[in-house]
Amino acid sequence: MRPRRDSEKRRFYPEHLPHQKTQKKRGSPSGEFGILRPGDYIRCLWLAMAGQSRKWMILVATIWIQAFTGTNFDFSAYSSNLKSVMGVSQVQLNYLAVASDLGKAFGWSSGLALLCLPLPVVLFIAAFMGLVGYGLQWLVLQNLLSLPYFMVFFLCLVAGCSICWFNTVCFVLCIRNFTVNRSLALSLTVSYNGVSPALYTLLARAVPLESNALYLLLNALVPLVISVVVLLPVIRQTAVKHPVSQDEARRDSLVFLLLYVLALLAGIYLLVLNSLASGLTVARLLFAGALLTLTFPLFIPGVIYAREWAKRTIYSGFNLVDVENLELQKGLMGKDNGGSGERKESDDGSGFCENVLGEEHSAKMLVGRLDFWLYYLAYFCGGTVGIVYSNNLGQIAQSLGYAAETEALVTLYSACSFFGRLLAAAPDFFREKVYYARTLWLAAALAPMPTAFLLLATATGGKALQIGTGLVGLSSGFIFAAAVSITSELFGPNSFGVNHNILITNIPLGSLVYGSLAALLYDANGSSSNPHSIVLVEGAIVCMGRQCYRETFLWWGCICVVGVASSFALFFRTRPVYNRFEYNRTITQGF
Repeated sequence: MRPRRDSEKRRFYPEHLPHQKTQKKRGSPSGEFGILRPGDYIRCLWLAMAGQSRKWMILVATIWIQAFTGTNFDFSAYSSNLKSVMGVSQVQLNYLAVASDLGKAFGWSSGLALLCLPLPVVLFIAAFMGLVGYGLQWLVLQNLLSLPYFMVFFLCLVAGCSICWFNTVCFVLCIRNFTVNRSLALSLTVSYNGVSPALYTLLARAVPLESNALYLLLNALVPLVISVVVLLPVIRQTAVKHPVSQDEARRDSLVFLLLYVLALLAGIYLLVLNSLASGLTVARLLFAGALLTLTFPLFIPGVIYAREWAKRTIYSGFNLVDVENLELQKGLMGKDNGGSGERKESDDGSGFCENVLGEEHSAKMLVGRLDFWLYYLAYFCGGTVGIVYSNNLGQIAQSLGYAAETEALVTLYSACSFFGRLLAAAPDFFREKVYYARTLWLAAALAPMPTAFLLLATATGGKALQIGTGLVGLSSGFIFAAAVSITSELFGPNSFGVNHNILITNIPLGSLVYGSLAALLYDANGSSSNPHSIVLVEGAIVCMGRQCYRETFLWWGCICVVGVASSFALFFRTRPVYNRFEYNRTITQGF
C-alpha cells in the first residue's frame, strides 16, 4: 500500500508555507515516497516554527511596548515634588493630571497619522513626544529650567498623547497579525500596560540616584529605548492573509492560554519581590529577572510546536470569541431576521434593538444609541474613578501619614490592575462551562469599587489603605481590558479605533470633574486655619489627616454606585443578543 505522504506533510507544514516537494527514496518503486527520517521531522518542525515565529515576535514586541509605556500611572510618585517646586495648589496640580489624561482625547490623531505614515515612523513619533513631554518636566524638577504653568500643562498633554499613540501602534499590530483570537491578543498586551509602575519603581531603585524626579527621566528615555529594541520585528511585520486552519487556531488557543499563565506569574513576581528591592544590587537582580519574564513569551510557541511534533496532534478545549465568529454570527442573525437586515425589538419587552454583535457603527450611529450612553456612563462612573484615584494616590498616602509607602502603594495598584486586566479574558476561556454576556462580567467587576471607597472613608490604618487600593486597581484594570472587547462586539471591530476613542473621552472629563472635586475638598480641609495643615514654600498647602479625603471617598463611592447601576442596565438590554449569538454558535459548531 502506498504511504500517505501528503497527509504527513500537511501535519508539519502550515498552509501558508510554500509547498515543499519530497524527493523519491532511492531504490523505491516508481512514484513511491520514502519514509521520513528523524532529521526530516526536525526540519519540518523548524520550518513550521519559522513560518509562525513572526506573529509571535510581533506579540512579544507589543508586550514590551505596553509594559514600558504606561507612564501616566506613576504620576503619584513625583506629583508631590512637582507641587512643591512649582508652588501650586492641589487644584492646579490636579489640572496637570487632567492634562495627561486629556491626551487621550487626541488619540484619533494617531489613526490619521497611520493613514499617511509607516508604522515604525508613528512608533518613533510617540517616543519623541514622550521624550519632550517628560524630559522637560524633569528639567523643571531639577531646577535646570524654569517654565510657566501653562507650558508645564502643555508638556503633560503631549506626554499623555504619546501614550495613546503607543497604544494605537500596539492595537494595529495585533489586528494585522492575529485574525483568530484577536480579542485575546489585544487583552494580553493591554494587560501588560498595568505593570509599568512596578517596572519603573524597580528600575528607579536599580539606578544609583535617589530622587522622585528620576521617574520623569525614566519616563522620557525608556520608551525611546524600547522603540529601538522592537524596531526590527515591527519593520518586518506583514499582515496575515492566508486562511487559518482549524488545527492552527486550536494551537494558537493553547499558546495564548500558556501566555496568560506566564503573565500571571510575571505579575506575582513583580508584586511579591518588588518590596524586597531595598538594596541597589538586589534591585538590579530583580529588574533583570523582570526583563527575563518579559522574554519568556518568545519560547512558548516553540514549546507548543515541539509538543505537536512529539504527539502528532494537538487539541485545545477552548473555543474563543474571535472576529470570524462575529462574521459567522452576522450571517446567522441575518437568517433569523428573514435576511432583511432590519432590526427588530426583543421579545422580552426591554426595548433593546437586537442588532447583531459586531455590526459596524459610524460615529453618528454610535452617539444615537442608548446602549452606548449606558456603556459610557458605566465607564465614566467606574474605570475613570479608578484612574483619578491613582493620580491622587501620592497625596492620599501623604495625608494619612504613609508618604514613605507611596511607591509600594503605586506598585500595589499597578499589580492589581494588571491582574484585573488578565481576569478580563475569563469570559473567553471559560465560556464552554460558564457563559454569561460580557456586559454582566463588566457589572460584576464594577461592584467592588463602592465597597472599596466605603472602606477607605471609614476604616483606619495602613491595611485598609492597601486593601482599598488593591480593590480599586483590580476593578479598574478589568474594566480597561474588557472595554476593548465590548466596544468591538457591540459597535463593530472595524470601527473600533474611532468608537473606542469616543468612549475614552470620558477619561479626561472624569479626571477634570472627579479630580477637581477631590482637590477642592483637599484645599478646603488644608486651609491655613486648619491646625493640621502644613504650609510649604511659596504657599503650597499640604493637608494632613483622615479628613482630607474622607468626603472625597464618599462622593467617589456614590458615583461608582451609579456606574454599577448603568452596567446592569446595559447587561439587561444586551442579554438577548448575546444569548442569541451563543445559541447560534453552539448550533453551528455542533455543541
